[in-house]
Amino acid sequence: MTTIDRHIPDRLDSPLRSALFSWEALLVLVAVAIFIVNSLASPYFLNAWSISDLTFNFVEKGLIALAMALLIIAGEIDLSVAAIIALASTAMGMAMQAGLDTPGLVIVGLAVGLACGAFNGLLVTRLGLPSIVVTIGTMSLFRGIAFIVLGDEAYRGYPQSFAYFGQGYVWWVVSFEIVLFAVMAVVFWFLLHRTVFGRTVFTIGNNPVAAAFSGIRVERVKFILFCLTGLMAGVASVLLTSRLGSTRPSIAQGYELEVITMVVLGGVSILGGSGSIVGVVLAAVIMGLVTFGLGLLNVPGIVMSIAIGMLLITVIALPILWQRLKKARTV
Repeated sequence: MTTIDRHIPDRLDSPLRSALFSWEALLVLVAVAIFIVNSLASPYFLNAWSISDLTFNFVEKGLIALAMALLIIAGEIDLSVAAIIALASTAMGMAMQAGLDTPGLVIVGLAVGLACGAFNGLLVTRLGLPSIVVTIGTMSLFRGIAFIVLGDEAYRGYPQSFAYFGQGYVWWVVSFEIVLFAVMAVVFWFLLHRTVFGRTVFTIGNNPVAAAFSGIRVERVKFILFCLTGLMAGVASVLLTSRLGSTRPSIAQGYELEVITMVVLGGVSILGGSGSIVGVVLAAVIMGLVTFGLGLLNVPGIVMSIAIGMLLITVIALPILWQRLKKARTV
């Protein structure tokens, strides 16, 4: 190989080339393809209000996925996020019955979400328990409390001003929810990719022992990430409760599966150490396009659940199979 030959790959391996062949670029192509299929499959899809309604399909889950991405990159996971939504919504319903107005309800929802995240974080970081075991337990605990408080009943009659968070529009068809999601996506992108804290999260996910020996307070960072995930579940609870206008103990059931699917589909390694916020945002949009498109075609919810489950298994299995195939070729 000549000197010129050796330098050609280096020039081709530019930031532009890397971006074009990245996982995020593939997700953009998938999103465009699904958008085209939806527009051909249903005459109601290409409508400004329909596309606006589409955003409600993924925003609340997407907000949690932003925080969950950081947690999984750090090598942990939280399966209790949907149950946190239920408990926070129940707490807001109780506060509403006690006479609290909109600002107080929002504070209650956020505070309960933060407290639940802190509880998970303490069990993992102080007691050294595996996060998957802890959050399976708290998933049942938080949801169980909501069922004990409400049973078969529901809280209704939230203030009219409270409805804005889940039903209001900032301008024309642009909802408050999608604006909030866009702002939080930028915040989390900056936090993960442009700060020392973000580099610390990647370091912990790649090698927590080496991170601890280098002076990083691993347990404190993980505790912060659990609190952040709980807080975002509280935000999602405010939005979802506002959008539905009521609280039931079964609210947000199954959200944890969709949130994790968004994170993994977005390119975050389930083993930790790698991932990007841009990928998670694109995955959230894809999930919204898929579920909204299936809804327009009157596909039953159970079929959607099967599709999401299969998608999760596929995106976890594909990288592993690809690595095995590469190793087999080199042998």
